[in-house]
This record gives sequence, C-alpha cells and structure tokens, in this order.
Amino acid sequence: MSSTHFGYESVDEREKARRVRGVFDSVAPRYDLMNDLMSMGLHRAWKAYTVLTANVQPGDRVLDIAGGTGDLALAFAPKVGPAGRVVHTDINEAMLRTGRDRLLDAGVALPTVVCDAEKLPFASESFDLVSVAFGLRNMTHKNLALAEMNRVLKPRGRLMVLEFSKVAQPLRKAYDWYSFNILPQLGKLVAGDSASYRYLAESIRVHPDQQELKALMQAGGFGHVDYHNLTGGVVALHVGIKC
Repeated sequence: MSSTHFGYESVDEREKARRVRGVFDSVAPRYDLMNDLMSMGLHRAWKAYTVLTANVQPGDRVLDIAGGTGDLALAFAPKVGPAGRVVHTDINEAMLRTGRDRLLDAGVALPTVVCDAEKLPFASESFDLVSVAFGLRNMTHKNLALAEMNRVLKPRGRLMVLEFSKVAQPLRKAYDWYSFNILPQLGKLVAGDSASYRYLAESIRVHPDQQELKALMQAGGFGHVDYHNLTGGVVALHVGIKC
C-alpha cells in the first residue's frame, strides 16, 4: 500500500481522501467566516488578484476545481457573460452544496458537479481557463490532477493555481507561531473544531514550495509557468499556459 501526507502524519492513500473529506464536512458551515478571520480578510484580495490576472473574456469556458463556497465561480460568471460558461466543482459535497446555495442566493445559476480532480469528467480541450484556489494541496496525486487540468484545457489555455506557499524567511517564525497557536484556537471557538485547522496548517508545510510547484506544472504539460508571491509568499499564484 502507498502512503502519503495527511498534514504531518503519514497515512494510506485511500485513507487520506476519507480524512480530507471529514475535514471539509466539518468546516463547510463556517468556511467563509473562518477564511475572513484566519486571513484577516486578505483571502478576498488574493482571489480578486487571481480573477484580474485570469483576464477572462466574454464567451470563455471556465472550470473552477475545488471551488468550495464559490468565490471564484461567482467572480468569473459575469465576465464570461451569457455566451460563456463557468462550471463549479468540488470533490466534497458539503462544500459544493454550501457554494451552490451561496451562488443561487446571489442570483447566479451555474453547473455544479461533484468530481475528483484526478479524474475529471470533461472532454479534452474543452475549457479556456481552469482555476483551483486553496485546493491543490489537499489532492493526493498532484501530478495526476495537474495532468487532468492540462488535458481539459484548450491549446494555449491557462491554469491558475492559488495556494498557500513558502513564506519569506523574515516572516516565517511569526507565521508558524500564528498557524499553530492561533488558528486551531480560532477553529475551536468559531467552528467547534481545532483539529481540522491544525491539519490545514500542517498541510501548508508539506505542500510543494513555489519552485517545486512550478516544476510539477511544467512536468504536467504546461510549457510556460510563472508565479506571483502575495503577502510575502504566504500565498502564491501560479499561472501555467498549456503547450
């Protein structure tokens, strides 16, 4: 049996999927509130920068993977217009349901699909843009997921990966203290779940750093990959263009 990371713990690959699902089942009802508290609202600026950089055009077809509560899907929808399409997906049904309800409350009806990023149920070369925000680090086989994202993109299509990354050295000590002392306590107070937020902090540390993720994307078929460090490297936006 193959093993993989679940935070700092080594677990069987099949066990990871179940445990990640449990984390997001637990955090889904308070996910947006916790994001605002954990990032002091900065996640909204990071996502806005991602949407701006994506430069989606009317008529484009966009696939939002690990779309969760729908922030990116909601932002992309008016940009693609009635001639385009945004597909909102997540492997976790609880997160997807929360996102779908939020989109409908905003008057936006989009295709919403429960699917695994490692086995996307879409035709090859069918999207102009694929986005994944804060979801790649939870995927067991990142190389397979990136290859699938490449497959469903049209030639010269773009992949946007917004993810926690390796923070700049001067900020690292304070960032680690905040992650392992404050975040679990916030999770306990607001969501009634400290363990899930400790996992989230650990998962960031075992995720590939900026250069490693760039290399993974290139190995997955993206001929040109750039990354943009945001907030001192707390988050990085990787942009890949399909060959």
